[in-house]
Amino acid sequence: MSVRRTVAVVGVVVTLLAGCRAADDGRLPEPVRPRWEMADLPVPPGAPGRLIARDVTACAGRWYAVGAVGAPDGGTRPAAWRSVDGRGWTSLPLRPISYYGERAIMYAVGCHEGRIAVIGARSGGAHGNPRVRTWRQDADGGLSEVPAEFELYGGPEAVSASRIAGGAGGWLIAGARTGGAAVWRSADATDFALVDDAPGLASDAGLTTIATDVVAAPDGWLVAGGGRPAGRADRDPYVWSSADGRAWTRTALPATGADEVAQRLVRMGAVVYALGVRGSAFQAWKWSPGATVGAEEWRAVADFGATGAGAVAGVEAVAGDGGVVLAMTVASDGHRLWRSAGDASSWVPVTLPGHVSAGGHTSAAVAAADGRMVVTVDDGVAARVWFGPSGPV
Repeated sequence: MSVRRTVAVVGVVVTLLAGCRAADDGRLPEPVRPRWEMADLPVPPGAPGRLIARDVTACAGRWYAVGAVGAPDGGTRPAAWRSVDGRGWTSLPLRPISYYGERAIMYAVGCHEGRIAVIGARSGGAHGNPRVRTWRQDADGGLSEVPAEFELYGGPEAVSASRIAGGAGGWLIAGARTGGAAVWRSADATDFALVDDAPGLASDAGLTTIATDVVAAPDGWLVAGGGRPAGRADRDPYVWSSADGRAWTRTALPATGADEVAQRLVRMGAVVYALGVRGSAFQAWKWSPGATVGAEEWRAVADFGATGAGAVAGVEAVAGDGGVVLAMTVASDGHRLWRSAGDASSWVPVTLPGHVSAGGHTSAAVAAADGRMVVTVDDGVAARVWFGPSGPV
């Protein structure tokens, strides 16, 4: 049984009906203060080192966290953990097959039909570029590295492989190449194929594009990102839709002329939320069922917080009792967790169990299911897992 700590509830918890900004003095609204409980992540078998956590997800009644073990000399080896309740965690057996697979930091995890697939990377080579690898889950729960040619994710056209999702159409990775937004498709997470230079998705003469996230839709896929119009310095937010991952339709989200990009997507039933940045604030857009997905169906519903050079690092949606949407953001003042009712029209901060500064060696991620949220917190010194209620406290 893992050692647990409880962070006491201090002060008065406001309801989700509070606005995303305080009344007239510019201060944030009083934060929600959940009763956080800490759970231990065990060090996986092998050489000792500090634990690194980068992502977490709920998947068919289980929780999964991914990251790495960092050695004192700066080396790393991949690590993944599983829990049935968010309290007790066990490490998963890993089966790397390549030099960089043995050294990867796992940073993105997706779920489909009770199994996960993972993206990891480790910088290396003459130019120090990330060497991306993916992992599929075996019948015993362990993760096996997927064979891949170097230029599938790397090479002179490499930019990013950001997020992974599973759905009825298999698995999809969203990212970018030098030619713009791109995706990688797989039927079963065992063999990915690159789709770049796709009309409507990739860059063209009028728009330079990048994809940042992907979510499965009932009729295919949705990809979020942004595009920089020719002759302009700012970006506009976009969502792309596809039935098969090959042919894509681009939809512009409501924009203002500020620098804007959609960075994360999440579905709650038939409703889709896109979260990202708009100028100096974070921004939420929402699509509700009606006609076909189009610009007239997407609404900019709220801005919140202050970004600096920040980003939305993760987003979760929990159905029931009107729904709850959670967003993990990172900005100059560090990582923050936010919560909104299902209409996403107002946001309040949620106190994390500890301060996590911004930086390449820190991370915070959130997942939620069945009235509970699990947060991984990595302050650059140690990684921990905390859990608490996702709904009103």
